[in-house]
Amino acid sequence: MTSHSNRTTSGTEAPAVALITALQSLSRAQREAAARIAHELDWPRAGVAVVHLLAKCGPASLSDIAARQRVDLSVASRQVSTLADAGYVVRTVDDEDRRVRTVELTESGWALAAEASEQYSKLIDQAFAAWSPEDLAEATRTLDRLVDTISANTTHRRSPQNQQECA
Repeated sequence: MTSHSNRTTSGTEAPAVALITALQSLSRAQREAAARIAHELDWPRAGVAVVHLLAKCGPASLSDIAARQRVDLSVASRQVSTLADAGYVVRTVDDEDRRVRTVELTESGWALAAEASEQYSKLIDQAFAAWSPEDLAEATRTLDRLVDTISANTTHRRSPQNQQECA
């Protein structure tokens, strides 16, 4: 007989609960790794994430940055303001829609992005040294499936506008 504590309120068995617990642990590990890299760069973790996004995707509107990071617009605005004040990004008014501000990296922002990318590469190389390319591909497929499954029941469903990937 299954213990009541091993079931969700909908009656889901313990393996799904264990999966969510593992995902929470993965999320904490990712935040800790990102915080370590940000610390090594002497920059707030969220700022490095915005720089990484702009380096990967190119100039973006503030609303696109917020959607891709799955944060509130006010959070993205504070992150971008901090980056702008430090000279890592510039905000420009869109010629077609004067209400839209486009955010793009400056030369200093590109340098920070390159340094952050190098730090991430070192971390990944160390962390996954014992994994085969097949293991990494399978893990990636599984994680994508997990994100899609969980996101299907949220207001932030995966789409080009709210993924780290660029359209």
